[in-house]
Amino acid sequence: MKIAIGSDHGGYGLKQQIVAFLDKQGYTFKDYGHYDASSCDYNDVAKVVANDVSEGKVDRGILICGTGIGMSIQANKVKGIRAALVHDCFTAEMTRLHNDSNVLAMGGRVIGIDLALHIVKIWLETPFSDADRHQRRIDKIEK
Repeated sequence: MKIAIGSDHGGYGLKQQIVAFLDKQGYTFKDYGHYDASSCDYNDVAKVVANDVSEGKVDRGILICGTGIGMSIQANKVKGIRAALVHDCFTAEMTRLHNDSNVLAMGGRVIGIDLALHIVKIWLETPFSDADRHQRRIDKIEK
C-alpha cells in the first residue's frame, strides 16, 4: 500500500510523528508537505493528495490540519474521494468497514500523538467489509 500524507502548519507536528510511524512500520509513503510550521493554505495540500488518491497514484491519503475539518472538506471536493474526519478509534474502524474511506483527516490541535498513531494503525489495517448494503451506499455516493 502506498500512502500520501500532507498537512498545513496546524498539522505539521503531528504529521512528522505519523511519518516516523509509517517509516518504522515499513509503509511506502510520499510526504506532500507542508515541510515546516510556517503558515500555509490547507487547500493546496489537500487537493494534491486527494487528486493522487483519486487518480490511483497512491492507494490512500492522510491529511492533517489544525482541526481536520478544512482538509476533509477540500479533499471531498475531488471525485472518488471519501475523506473521513476521525478523532477516535471506533470511527477509524467504521469508516473503513462501512464507507471504504480512502482519505483519513485528523486535527493536530485536537488529538494527541498516541491516539493519532493508534487511529492511523486501525485505519490502515481495517479492510472494507464488502457487505452489499455498504457497497450499495458507496455506489450512491459515487453517482
